[in-house]
Amino acid sequence: MGKKRIILIISIYLCIGFYSSFCYTQQCPTMTSPIDGDINVPVDNLIQWTAVDGVIGYLISLGTTPGGGEIINRRSSGLNNFYQPTVGLPENTLIYVTISLFLPDAPIKVCPLKIFTTVNITDPPVCTTLASPLNQETGIRVDTNIKWNYAPGATNYLISLGTSPNNYDLIENFETGNILSYKPENNLELNQSIFVRVIPFNENGEALLCTEEYFTTGEPTVQCNPNDFPIITIPDKVSLCSNLEFGILNNNQIARGYRWIKINNDGTENLISTNPDLEFDEAGFYRVELYNIISEFGAIIECPVTKNFEVVDSELPVIENVIVSREPNGLRIEIEATGNGEYEYSIESRDNGFQDSAIFTNLEPGERTVYVRDKFGCGVTQRLVEKEVSVKDFPPFFTPNGDGINDFWQLRNESDSSELNIEFIFIFDRYGNLLAQLNPKSEGWNGHFNGRELPETEYWFKAVSYSQKVIKGHFSLKR
Repeated sequence: MGKKRIILIISIYLCIGFYSSFCYTQQCPTMTSPIDGDINVPVDNLIQWTAVDGVIGYLISLGTTPGGGEIINRRSSGLNNFYQPTVGLPENTLIYVTISLFLPDAPIKVCPLKIFTTVNITDPPVCTTLASPLNQETGIRVDTNIKWNYAPGATNYLISLGTSPNNYDLIENFETGNILSYKPENNLELNQSIFVRVIPFNENGEALLCTEEYFTTGEPTVQCNPNDFPIITIPDKVSLCSNLEFGILNNNQIARGYRWIKINNDGTENLISTNPDLEFDEAGFYRVELYNIISEFGAIIECPVTKNFEVVDSELPVIENVIVSREPNGLRIEIEATGNGEYEYSIESRDNGFQDSAIFTNLEPGERTVYVRDKFGCGVTQRLVEKEVSVKDFPPFFTPNGDGINDFWQLRNESDSSELNIEFIFIFDRYGNLLAQLNPKSEGWNGHFNGRELPETEYWFKAVSYSQKVIKGHFSLKR
């Protein structure tokens, strides 16, 4: 007795010290329903086994081969010591059961196989009922997944859907297979009663006289709030620039959806893009639709905004001339620009200070740049005005011999992108006699005085800028 007592005490200490890895790994449950080796087991039988103390979960596999998982494979039942096969078991089949134990701080324990044989079914299954949505339930999502309860013995189901009793205009007698749900290919209509008939069947036939059930989809109660609508910042007119093969209109606003529509001359419309930005290659009238969406009962509700706009032919402006003149209150600048477009003007910068008028008044003398911009995005042209000048800007000689080359003497402006800052030019002979007064924008002096040619010699000039700066120099007349 003393020796047995010592052995028992040692065993207790071992169980305490190696709780999971020694004691409980040696235990496995007993099948209670069905019993191991049982026959004629109903196909919808609940699989049950005795609880095992200390486990933290169970795994169960059901197969048609020893250790197999053809029916279910290592399915967790949590801490429940039972499992209900979702679509039942195959009839007249030897079923192999494997139960595994989760133990704390120990490997999974796989218990010995158990077996049972299911009943041979010789009759069709009975009818089933809806599980979700329930019969006559309302406020159902339009994208609902229709589910029904398992019909014992069924191996397949026929489902029919319609919008009125016994009228299956959505789908009729569709075979779902041995599953308990069906999701319509398209969303159902809002606020619509949907009539459902599910017929279970097996190799022995179909269930008879199955009752039609129905549910009703929801009716939206939400409305678009101001914050639900996108913002459109597209201008009324957009240019199609002549130097580009096509134009791109950037929306620059975030929305859930985009629709670009071309409005034809006969009033018909064509949807041409659903991208955030539009690529276009012809002038005409268009409409853009931006929308966000809200959802209720699974239905998508659009919150749209729309705007019509025109694409017009246009091109980069060309600055032909800048006319600078003096007025009592300052200088006056007038910009002459040409091109197939609508233009605006600035003397401030490429980005700011634009106005519709090409005339600027009451200006201080000084070097500045003028800008002409296509209103609809074809670009900006600029030109320097009142560039500071020096003696180097005047030619050192000219040859008025009538050969068409260098026949006139004038202030040089070799750049098309600038206007020189000279208001008057005076020409004198060596004795200081005034021979000519030139406009800096004129053709120039031809070497004549009072209708007669002057001799080859040196001549002097005085140029006066708009800011009253005086530049003096001399040049040669050669024939």
